Amino acid sequence: MTDPALAPPSPGVRLGTPRGRWIVLTTVLGSGMALLDSTVVNVALPRIGQDLDADLAVLQWTVNAYLLTLAGLILVGGALGDRFGRRRIFVLGVVWFAVGSLLCGIAPNAGVLIAARALQGIGGALLTPGSLALIQGSIHPADRARAVGLWSGFGGVGAAVGPFLGGWLVDGPGWRWVFLLNVPVAALCVPIALRHVPESRDPRARGSFDIAGAVLGASSLALLTYALIEARSGSALVPAAAVGGVLLAGAFVYVERRRENPMVPPDIFASRQFTAVNLVTLCVYAAFGGFFFLVVLQLQVVSGYSALASGAALLPTTALMLLLSARSAELGERIGPRIPLTVGPLLCAAGMLLMLRVGEDASYVRDVLPALLVLGMGMVTLVAPLTAAVLASVDPGRAGLASGINNAAARVAGLLAVAGLPLLAGMGPEAYLSADAFDAAFGRAMPWCAGVLVVGAVLAWATVRSPAPGACHPQCRTNCAVTAPPLEPPGAAQR
Repeated sequence: MTDPALAPPSPGVRLGTPRGRWIVLTTVLGSGMALLDSTVVNVALPRIGQDLDADLAVLQWTVNAYLLTLAGLILVGGALGDRFGRRRIFVLGVVWFAVGSLLCGIAPNAGVLIAARALQGIGGALLTPGSLALIQGSIHPADRARAVGLWSGFGGVGAAVGPFLGGWLVDGPGWRWVFLLNVPVAALCVPIALRHVPESRDPRARGSFDIAGAVLGASSLALLTYALIEARSGSALVPAAAVGGVLLAGAFVYVERRRENPMVPPDIFASRQFTAVNLVTLCVYAAFGGFFFLVVLQLQVVSGYSALASGAALLPTTALMLLLSARSAELGERIGPRIPLTVGPLLCAAGMLLMLRVGEDASYVRDVLPALLVLGMGMVTLVAPLTAAVLASVDPGRAGLASGINNAAARVAGLLAVAGLPLLAGMGPEAYLSADAFDAAFGRAMPWCAGVLVVGAVLAWATVRSPAPGACHPQCRTNCAVTAPPLEPPGAAQR
């Protein structure tokens, strides 16, 4: 007898059935595991540094080793799922992520922790695209929008709970449990996926994989990240790494232009709107990446917050995103993306400049909360319209590819920001161990973040058009939203 879990649904599983609910639960557990991990790691950074006797570069690599492999391989992960089976690659990603998490949790030193974080990123690259792809490939078309809504809603709950849970773990059992928590979640997710989720593939997926493009892209990012993080060390390898990174980036562009099935098809950038929105994405998520890396350190090192308090302090931004993002998306649909993508970054820039008031004797109500409320309103204003603008700027059949490229751009921006911002702000290797030194560097970093956001706002006003050229009609837009994953909330994958 054929295993019913292997029989493809025709035309799809209804959400109201037990099997439909199992499918949604599987995607929530898988994506929630990655999201929860990403929202709590920053909270643990100061304690990781103290426990492993590590300098600032180790903290940067703890974040960036994950972002590096995730950004470099996320498009490959989506293609693997389409070709070899979305459930198969999703399950592989969950197991891989769990193994990486276990190695992080038992890491005896900084080197092992960084290597394990890179392994986590590979798992995330396999897992993240597969989460919504399972819904798209398994759920009945009439129920997909509702299923995506449930997925997004539970993801938002996870983002809200993450800082509390992370802070409690760091202050209680210890920072290692931030990673070890993923293991039982994976142990629950995998058997549910194997038992209840049907396998699905894209019958149109064909051609060879762009392995050369993936290797060149990831290698270029790795060398540039190394050059930025180690620039203050005076190592002779830094200039060589910087030059090598630039040369490999050029080789990546050359290869992508000439391959029959490139990972990043150059012709997609023929859409001026798509190119413009991705440039805005780079600016916005670079600022977010740098901000969320530094702000929790500022609250703990300078303002004396506990890990739990520093994580909970950021809750207003998440709460505003949960409460108002749907209305922001509706507003963006009515007036187009140009104004939201201009006003949103400016509000975020104002919020980051307000964070300059947060010092040694900062009051949460007087100093921290107003800055985070302004920042949160800016995030609400721009994030949903940005995702919608990406999807509306290309043909509906390429919505998944467009969203994948935009997600990769956001992660690359966060990666380079975490690597480069401490250098621009003059943070020494031991800066986070001194409240005075870190406070001074934080004061230099926030104007850099705000400035990048202002550049993004100017780019949006000058280049983004409303309505987006080639925007889908409402039915196509609904389908695009189902097949293409939106950007994660700022401060999630970037953390």
